[in-house]
Amino acid sequence: MAEPVAEPMPDPIPPKSPLKTPRGKWVAILTGALSILIGVAYLVLITVLDSRGPLQPPPPEALVGAVAAVSGVAAEVPPPC
Repeated sequence: MAEPVAEPMPDPIPPKSPLKTPRGKWVAILTGALSILIGVAYLVLITVLDSRGPLQPPPPEALVGAVAAVSGVAAEVPPPC
């Protein structure tokens, strides 16, 4: 006489897809859109700042009495000649 074959028990909790819930899908879409918006804003800002031309040094009058930090100690900058 042949013995009956035991069937495996079904999994009590089926696996869920991470984006199956509507809330998770909207969070992913919103995060992606925000990321793209920040990237475009950064590119626009860099383009505007680059279009102003090279930086010019400040006039000598602006440096009179300036204090510069050297190795954590503040030292007075001598006036320009």
